[in-house]
Amino acid sequence: MKGKYLLLIALAAAVGVGIGLFLYYQKMPSMAHQKADMTVSAAELYAAFEADENAANARYLGKILAVEGIVREARTLPDGTVKILLDTGEAKDFGVLCELDPNTQHKRTTFKTGERLIVKGECAGLNFDVLLARCAVVDK
Repeated sequence: MKGKYLLLIALAAAVGVGIGLFLYYQKMPSMAHQKADMTVSAAELYAAFEADENAANARYLGKILAVEGIVREARTLPDGTVKILLDTGEAKDFGVLCELDPNTQHKRTTFKTGERLIVKGECAGLNFDVLLARCAVVDK
């Protein structure tokens, strides 16, 4: 009788481990095919976090946003990650920092300072800059 219970427990554990590994190694869907929850300008988004971070977190955190702004800076890191800083019109050195999605095939990965873009990504909150993760550039 104990053998049957041990076998059943071992089988349940193996299934649990299998499901856990599947979910862990599953790739996130490409941001290019995700629908934006809302559209906002870079200046508007940054101002909302600057005015009241808790209220902005409640409204934007974890949501997929289409953010329109002007490129202040774009760079490619040594690991190939592309980051775009959208200007907010503030005199500060902060803005909306967008990191391109590694699971998306991007049409281009170089951007000029002063270029107007719409970038879609998941809002990850405020850390000096407002952070957008897993971004893709939206064609106008």
